[in-house]
Amino acid sequence: MSLLDLAPVIPVVVIDDVETAVPLARALVAGGLPVIEVTLRTADALEAIARIVAEVPEAVVGAGTIRTSDDIAACLVAGAKFLVSPGTTLSLADAMAASGLPYLPGAATATEVMALAERGLKELKFFPAEPAGGIPYLKALAGPLPDVRFCPTGGIRPATAPDYLALPNVGCVGGTWLTPADALAAGDWGRVEKLAAEAAALR
Repeated sequence: MSLLDLAPVIPVVVIDDVETAVPLARALVAGGLPVIEVTLRTADALEAIARIVAEVPEAVVGAGTIRTSDDIAACLVAGAKFLVSPGTTLSLADAMAASGLPYLPGAATATEVMALAERGLKELKFFPAEPAGGIPYLKALAGPLPDVRFCPTGGIRPATAPDYLALPNVGCVGGTWLTPADALAAGDWGRVEKLAAEAAALR
């Protein structure tokens, strides 16, 4: 099954404290969002992925902010189940394809989308969604590129997520609102689970 069809929202998670990784993943899964993107923006990200893989088997945990082939190699060792990049060079597309994992290459312009589609890649991350044009831009892309589907990420909020999900070329959205920094710092996993349940109900 496509990554875009597993859940309406993919939580985009930044983990500063590896000890929060497992309870955070459990709360997201309990709320109905099993697909979790852990971004490679912190020193604890790879260890967080490894711990979630080991201790929360019902989660489908992947790595975001993939920029290099070294990132991919490290994520394979950590046990990541999918890869997501903010943008995509041709060499990075080759490296992600060679990994054997499902992946969502990032694109923000019609030219980038067309270049990836030429390589047979029809499921992409649209990033940064709001700064790059948001819903009007995705509507415009649907005309000439109707066979490409997206996971828009970047600036999407609970109030705008349903409008994105209503677009025929959007399979799911990525969101950071599901893991507020204050909730993570306080260990308020009930709040995270509630936000996840609300997001899971958007479909």
